[in-house]
Amino acid sequence: MQRRPPDGTTVRIGPFTLEAPLALAPMAGVTDPPFRRLCRTMGAGIAAAEMLTSDVRLWSSDKSRHRLPHASEPEPRVVQIAGGEPQMLAEAARINEQLGAQIIDVNMGCPAKKVCRRAAGSALLRDEALVRRILEAVVRAVGVPVTLKMRTGWDASSRNAVAVARMAEDIGVAALAVHGRTRADMFRGEAEYDTIREVVDRVRIPVFANGDIDSPQAAMSVLRRTGAAGVMIGRAAQGRPWMFRQVKTYLTTGVAVEPPSIPELRDIIVGHLEAIHACYGEDVGVRVARKHIGWYLQGMTPSRRPPLDLLTATSAAQQLDLLEGFLAQAVGSMCEAA
Repeated sequence: MQRRPPDGTTVRIGPFTLEAPLALAPMAGVTDPPFRRLCRTMGAGIAAAEMLTSDVRLWSSDKSRHRLPHASEPEPRVVQIAGGEPQMLAEAARINEQLGAQIIDVNMGCPAKKVCRRAAGSALLRDEALVRRILEAVVRAVGVPVTLKMRTGWDASSRNAVAVARMAEDIGVAALAVHGRTRADMFRGEAEYDTIREVVDRVRIPVFANGDIDSPQAAMSVLRRTGAAGVMIGRAAQGRPWMFRQVKTYLTTGVAVEPPSIPELRDIIVGHLEAIHACYGEDVGVRVARKHIGWYLQGMTPSRRPPLDLLTATSAAQQLDLLEGFLAQAVGSMCEAA
């Protein structure tokens, strides 16, 4: 079966051998091209693009264009699609393959109300017959591997992750990521690692465990408890993309790597912000960068929030100058404390 020791062994998805058993979870508004590239540089073995609607008529927006495959990204290039109509999903998968996607991920895990109201995301888990039709249509439509992101079920009375996982494997899905909560749980409570273990026990394809993995030690514990092939990290990577480096090192050596020093942190943040500005253009890029600045610098001031002027800068130059000043002041404070 799939169970394997959590020793950092690589994972295969179709023709691709991942450099590490670590996946960046697709997160709308977060896992854009600059963040995906950064997390891959930091040790993630695979990073899916943000969820893309299966309605190709909506792909002309700037937001959707940024979610399409980018040839400059490291392989494998993964695009996640969402919807509730099998043929629309199949067509979306086919077009993304033509555009350069090397793995198609089907979203059956998003708990957002606006997604579930359209009978998409985790709402699909309520209808296993529809799940089958969707997966069959998408797998038939493309020549690249198809993966599935899912939850453990719709609610506590209808956990069906094992049944859906076995169905997916039979249809030809190449790998699974299981968030250890039902849709009703949203992000509350503890993740159901025992349910993920049941899934692992019943399929032979790689399974990534997802949910509450916020440290190298947690990653190791989850791998041991579930027997999963790898872990998927989402919210814990916001403002901490080096989490992947720390987890990768800990899984392979048992050594706990310290977070980056202030000088390295400066290089990481500045490089990320410059990539955001280049990706979106200055006006939009400055606005997109603000949330990342907030995540990076959270906890570095007594108020646990970065200075307001840093979060309201209106130009790329001003944003970078204020960041440099803030970090220089942080270094000075550390030296005085020492």
